[in-house]
Amino acid sequence: MTQTPTPSVATLVASPAATLPPPLVADIGAAIGASAPVALAAGRAVDLNFASGEPAATIADRVRAMLTAAASPVDVIVQPAAGRRKRLFLADMDSTMIGQECIDELADFVGLKAEVSAITERAMRGELAFEPALRERVSLLKGLPLAVVDTIIAERLTLTAGGRTLVMTMRRHGAYTCLVSGGFTVFTGPIGGKVGFDEHRSNTLLLDGERLAGRVAEPILGRQAKLATLTELRDRFGLGQADTMAVGDGANDLAMLQEAGLGVAFHAKPAVAAAAHARIDHGDLTALLFAQGYREDEWVR
Repeated sequence: MTQTPTPSVATLVASPAATLPPPLVADIGAAIGASAPVALAAGRAVDLNFASGEPAATIADRVRAMLTAAASPVDVIVQPAAGRRKRLFLADMDSTMIGQECIDELADFVGLKAEVSAITERAMRGELAFEPALRERVSLLKGLPLAVVDTIIAERLTLTAGGRTLVMTMRRHGAYTCLVSGGFTVFTGPIGGKVGFDEHRSNTLLLDGERLAGRVAEPILGRQAKLATLTELRDRFGLGQADTMAVGDGANDLAMLQEAGLGVAFHAKPAVAAAAHARIDHGDLTALLFAQGYREDEWVR
Protein backbone atom coordinates (compact mmCIF):
# COMPACT_ATOMS: atom_id res chain seq x y z
CA MET A 1 0.00 0.00 0.00
CA THR A 2 1.38 3.40 -0.98
CA GLN A 3 2.00 5.70 1.95
CA THR A 4 1.25 9.42 2.08
CA PRO A 5 4.04 11.26 0.22
CA THR A 6 6.63 12.66 2.60
CA PRO A 7 8.79 15.73 1.82
CA SER A 8 12.20 14.19 1.28
CA VAL A 9 15.65 15.06 0.00
CA ALA A 10 18.22 13.11 -1.98
CA THR A 11 21.70 14.55 -1.53
CA LEU A 12 24.25 13.73 -4.22
CA VAL A 13 27.90 14.09 -3.20
CA ALA A 14 30.75 13.53 -5.63
CA SER A 15 34.11 12.12 -4.64
CA PRO A 16 36.56 14.95 -3.88
CA ALA A 17 38.46 13.93 -7.01
CA ALA A 18 35.36 14.13 -9.24
CA THR A 19 32.53 16.47 -10.16
CA LEU A 20 28.78 15.99 -10.46
CA PRO A 21 27.78 15.54 -14.13
CA PRO A 22 24.81 17.93 -14.66
CA PRO A 23 23.05 15.59 -17.15
CA LEU A 24 23.19 12.75 -14.62
CA VAL A 25 21.86 15.02 -11.87
CA ALA A 26 18.99 15.98 -14.19
CA ASP A 27 18.24 12.34 -15.01
CA ILE A 28 18.18 11.38 -11.33
CA GLY A 29 15.97 14.35 -10.52
CA ALA A 30 13.52 13.32 -13.22
CA ALA A 31 13.52 9.69 -12.04
CA ILE A 32 12.50 10.62 -8.49
CA GLY A 33 10.25 13.56 -9.39
CA ALA A 34 12.48 16.19 -7.79
CA SER A 35 12.39 19.94 -8.12
CA ALA A 36 15.38 21.88 -9.46
CA PRO A 37 18.73 20.98 -7.82
CA VAL A 38 19.87 23.12 -4.89
CA ALA A 39 23.65 23.51 -4.91
CA LEU A 40 25.52 22.88 -1.65
CA ALA A 41 28.97 23.11 -3.25
CA ALA A 42 29.59 23.96 -6.89
CA GLY A 43 30.18 20.80 -8.90
CA ARG A 44 30.42 18.71 -5.72
CA ALA A 45 27.09 18.39 -3.92
CA VAL A 46 23.40 19.09 -4.56
CA ASP A 47 20.07 18.54 -2.84
CA LEU A 48 17.16 17.13 -4.83
CA ASN A 49 13.89 17.84 -3.02
CA PHE A 50 10.91 15.60 -3.73
CA ALA A 51 7.91 13.93 -2.09
CA SER A 52 7.38 10.19 -2.11
CA GLY A 53 5.50 7.43 -0.32
CA GLU A 54 8.29 4.93 -1.01
CA PRO A 55 10.84 3.99 1.66
CA ALA A 56 14.04 6.06 1.57
CA ALA A 57 16.13 2.90 1.14
CA THR A 58 14.18 1.93 -2.00
CA ILE A 59 14.76 5.33 -3.57
CA ALA A 60 18.42 5.33 -2.58
CA ASP A 61 18.93 1.91 -4.18
CA ARG A 62 17.31 3.14 -7.39
CA VAL A 63 19.51 6.22 -7.53
CA ARG A 64 22.62 4.22 -6.64
CA ALA A 65 21.88 1.86 -9.54
CA MET A 66 21.80 4.85 -11.90
CA LEU A 67 25.11 6.10 -10.50
CA THR A 68 26.68 2.66 -10.86
CA ALA A 69 25.46 2.34 -14.45
CA ALA A 70 27.04 5.71 -15.21
CA ALA A 71 30.29 4.67 -13.47
CA SER A 72 30.05 7.89 -11.48
CA PRO A 73 31.88 8.11 -8.09
CA VAL A 74 28.95 9.81 -6.40
CA ASP A 75 27.23 8.98 -3.12
CA VAL A 76 23.52 9.47 -2.42
CA ILE A 77 21.82 10.01 0.93
CA VAL A 78 18.00 9.91 0.98
CA GLN A 79 16.11 11.04 4.08
CA PRO A 80 13.15 13.12 5.26
CA ALA A 81 13.65 16.82 4.52
CA ALA A 82 12.75 17.84 8.08
CA GLY A 83 15.24 17.62 10.94
CA ARG A 84 18.39 17.13 8.89
CA ARG A 85 20.75 19.11 11.09
CA LYS A 86 21.71 16.86 13.98
CA ARG A 87 22.39 17.88 17.57
CA LEU A 88 24.27 14.76 18.68
CA PHE A 89 27.03 13.05 16.71
CA LEU A 90 28.78 9.77 17.59
CA ALA A 91 31.68 8.42 15.55
CA ASP A 92 33.77 5.28 15.48
CA MET A 93 37.53 5.90 15.33
CA ASP A 94 39.46 3.11 13.58
CA SER A 95 38.99 3.10 9.78
CA THR A 96 36.45 5.92 10.22
CA MET A 97 37.92 9.03 11.84
CA ILE A 98 41.41 7.67 11.15
CA GLY A 99 42.60 5.53 8.28
CA GLN A 100 44.11 2.72 10.35
CA GLU A 101 43.22 0.05 12.91
CA CYS A 102 45.27 0.92 16.01
CA ILE A 103 45.45 -2.62 17.34
CA ASP A 104 46.90 -3.81 14.04
CA GLU A 105 49.60 -1.12 14.25
CA LEU A 106 50.45 -2.22 17.81
CA ALA A 107 50.71 -5.81 16.61
CA ASP A 108 53.19 -4.77 13.94
CA PHE A 109 55.69 -3.98 16.70
CA VAL A 110 55.63 -7.60 17.88
CA GLY A 111 55.70 -9.02 14.35
CA LEU A 112 52.08 -10.18 14.42
CA LYS A 113 50.31 -7.64 12.23
CA ALA A 114 49.14 -10.20 9.66
CA GLU A 115 47.63 -12.48 12.30
CA VAL A 116 45.97 -9.69 14.25
CA SER A 117 44.71 -7.94 11.10
CA ALA A 118 43.00 -11.14 10.01
CA ILE A 119 41.15 -11.34 13.34
CA THR A 120 40.27 -7.63 13.13
CA GLU A 121 38.84 -8.05 9.65
CA ARG A 122 36.68 -11.00 10.67
CA ALA A 123 35.40 -9.15 13.74
CA MET A 124 34.55 -6.04 11.72
CA ARG A 125 32.65 -8.18 9.22
CA GLY A 126 30.65 -9.69 12.06
CA GLU A 127 32.12 -13.16 11.63
CA LEU A 128 33.53 -13.14 15.18
CA ALA A 129 32.04 -11.76 18.39
CA PHE A 130 33.82 -8.48 19.11
CA GLU A 131 34.63 -8.93 22.82
CA PRO A 132 36.44 -12.32 22.71
CA ALA A 133 38.18 -11.27 19.49
CA LEU A 134 39.50 -8.15 21.24
CA ARG A 135 40.72 -10.14 24.25
CA GLU A 136 42.52 -12.57 21.94
CA ARG A 137 44.27 -9.78 20.02
CA VAL A 138 45.26 -7.85 23.15
CA SER A 139 46.77 -11.00 24.70
CA LEU A 140 49.23 -11.12 21.80
CA LEU A 141 50.54 -7.66 22.74
CA LYS A 142 51.76 -8.65 26.21
CA GLY A 143 55.10 -7.06 27.04
CA LEU A 144 54.94 -4.35 24.39
CA PRO A 145 56.36 -1.04 25.72
CA LEU A 146 53.69 1.60 26.26
CA ALA A 147 55.97 4.15 24.56
CA VAL A 148 55.16 2.47 21.25
CA VAL A 149 51.77 4.23 21.35
CA ASP A 150 53.40 7.65 20.95
CA THR A 151 55.39 6.40 17.97
CA ILE A 152 52.26 5.04 16.28
CA ILE A 153 50.31 8.27 16.80
CA ALA A 154 53.20 10.39 15.50
CA GLU A 155 54.27 8.25 12.56
CA ARG A 156 51.49 5.91 11.47
CA LEU A 157 48.02 7.32 12.12
CA THR A 158 46.36 9.61 9.58
CA LEU A 159 43.18 11.59 10.20
CA THR A 160 40.46 10.88 7.66
CA ALA A 161 39.92 13.82 5.31
CA GLY A 162 37.10 16.10 6.37
CA GLY A 163 36.83 14.78 9.93
CA ARG A 164 37.87 17.91 11.80
CA THR A 165 35.78 20.11 9.51
CA LEU A 166 32.78 17.88 10.18
CA VAL A 167 33.15 17.91 13.95
CA MET A 168 33.99 21.59 14.33
CA THR A 169 31.18 22.70 12.01
CA MET A 170 28.63 20.65 13.94
CA ARG A 171 29.93 21.97 17.26
CA ARG A 172 29.72 25.57 16.07
CA HIS A 173 26.06 24.95 15.26
CA GLY A 174 25.32 23.54 18.71
CA ALA A 175 25.85 19.78 18.33
CA TYR A 176 27.54 17.59 20.95
CA THR A 177 30.17 15.19 19.59
CA CYS A 178 31.53 11.93 21.01
CA LEU A 179 34.26 9.64 19.70
CA VAL A 180 33.19 6.14 20.76
CA SER A 181 35.54 3.30 19.89
CA GLY A 182 36.16 -0.37 20.51
CA GLY A 183 39.82 0.68 20.52
CA PHE A 184 41.81 2.14 23.38
CA THR A 185 41.89 5.32 25.45
CA VAL A 186 45.60 5.81 24.75
CA PHE A 187 44.56 6.51 21.16
CA THR A 188 41.07 8.02 21.45
CA GLY A 189 42.31 10.71 23.84
CA PRO A 190 44.92 12.21 21.47
CA ILE A 191 42.87 11.57 18.32
CA GLY A 192 39.69 12.98 19.86
CA GLY A 193 41.64 16.08 20.83
CA LYS A 194 43.12 16.55 17.37
CA VAL A 195 39.76 16.19 15.63
CA GLY A 196 37.92 18.31 18.20
CA PHE A 197 35.42 15.95 19.84
CA ASP A 198 33.70 17.00 23.07
CA GLU A 199 34.49 13.63 24.65
CA HIS A 200 35.83 10.18 23.91
CA ARG A 201 34.99 6.69 25.17
CA SER A 202 36.89 3.47 24.52
CA ASN A 203 38.64 0.55 26.20
CA THR A 204 41.51 0.70 28.69
CA LEU A 205 44.66 -1.35 28.13
CA LEU A 206 45.96 -2.76 31.43
CA LEU A 207 49.63 -2.19 32.19
CA ASP A 208 52.43 -4.04 33.92
CA GLY A 209 54.70 -1.16 34.77
CA GLU A 210 55.44 0.60 31.48
CA ARG A 211 54.49 -2.41 29.35
CA LEU A 212 51.18 -3.81 28.15
CA ALA A 213 49.88 -6.59 30.40
CA GLY A 214 48.11 -8.35 27.53
CA ARG A 215 44.70 -7.66 29.03
CA VAL A 216 41.96 -5.07 28.63
CA ALA A 217 39.80 -3.66 31.43
CA GLU A 218 36.30 -5.09 31.73
CA PRO A 219 33.59 -4.55 30.71
CA ILE A 220 34.69 -4.18 27.11
CA LEU A 221 33.22 -1.32 25.11
CA GLY A 222 31.78 -3.02 22.04
CA ARG A 223 28.57 -3.09 20.04
CA GLN A 224 26.12 -2.79 22.95
CA ALA A 225 28.20 -0.17 24.75
CA LYS A 226 28.24 2.02 21.65
CA LEU A 227 24.47 1.75 21.46
CA ALA A 228 24.20 2.51 25.18
CA THR A 229 26.39 5.61 24.75
CA LEU A 230 24.07 6.92 22.06
CA THR A 231 20.95 6.46 24.15
CA GLU A 232 22.62 7.84 27.30
CA LEU A 233 23.77 11.05 25.58
CA ARG A 234 20.47 11.43 23.78
CA ASP A 235 18.61 11.22 27.08
CA ARG A 236 21.10 13.53 28.83
CA PHE A 237 20.46 16.30 26.32
CA GLY A 238 16.73 15.64 25.99
CA LEU A 239 16.95 14.83 22.29
CA GLY A 240 14.78 12.70 20.02
CA GLN A 241 16.05 9.92 17.80
CA ALA A 242 15.81 12.17 14.74
CA ASP A 243 18.28 14.62 16.36
CA THR A 244 21.14 12.12 16.27
CA MET A 245 23.72 10.94 13.73
CA ALA A 246 26.31 8.19 13.97
CA VAL A 247 29.04 6.98 11.62
CA GLY A 248 31.12 3.81 11.54
CA ASP A 249 32.42 1.02 9.34
CA GLY A 250 32.26 -2.26 11.26
CA ALA A 251 29.80 -4.77 12.63
CA ASN A 252 30.24 -3.47 16.20
CA ASP A 253 28.92 -0.08 14.97
CA LEU A 254 25.72 -1.43 13.49
CA ALA A 255 23.43 -1.24 16.55
CA MET A 256 24.52 2.39 17.07
CA LEU A 257 23.98 3.22 13.39
CA GLN A 258 20.51 1.71 13.32
CA GLU A 259 19.42 3.54 16.49
CA ALA A 260 20.59 6.95 15.27
CA GLY A 261 18.28 9.25 13.35
CA LEU A 262 20.81 9.02 10.53
CA GLY A 263 23.25 6.12 10.71
CA VAL A 264 26.00 6.35 8.09
CA ALA A 265 28.21 3.47 6.97
CA PHE A 266 31.53 5.04 5.94
CA HIS A 267 33.57 3.01 3.41
CA ALA A 268 32.14 0.12 5.38
CA LYS A 269 32.06 -3.64 5.36
CA PRO A 270 29.32 -4.92 2.96
CA ALA A 271 26.92 -6.13 5.64
CA VAL A 272 27.19 -2.81 7.48
CA ALA A 273 26.71 -0.74 4.34
CA ALA A 274 23.62 -2.76 3.43
CA ALA A 275 22.00 -2.34 6.87
CA ALA A 276 22.76 1.33 7.63
CA HIS A 277 20.39 4.19 6.79
CA ALA A 278 22.97 5.72 4.44
CA ARG A 279 26.36 4.82 3.03
CA ILE A 280 29.38 6.81 1.89
CA ASP A 281 31.47 4.78 -0.53
CA HIS A 282 33.31 7.52 -2.45
CA GLY A 283 33.38 10.74 -0.42
CA ASP A 284 35.28 11.93 2.62
CA LEU A 285 33.72 12.87 5.96
CA THR A 286 32.47 16.24 4.72
CA ALA A 287 29.78 14.22 2.95
CA LEU A 288 28.10 14.06 6.37
CA LEU A 289 27.86 17.86 6.36
CA PHE A 290 26.24 17.86 2.94
CA ALA A 291 23.86 15.17 4.21
CA GLN A 292 22.73 17.65 6.87
CA GLY A 293 22.19 20.39 4.32
CA TYR A 294 25.26 22.45 5.21
CA ARG A 295 26.58 24.54 2.33
CA GLU A 296 30.34 24.59 1.86
CA ASP A 297 30.48 28.27 2.84
CA GLU A 298 29.08 27.33 6.29
CA TRP A 299 31.93 24.99 7.15
CA VAL A 300 34.47 25.60 9.88
CA ARG A 301 37.82 25.06 8.19
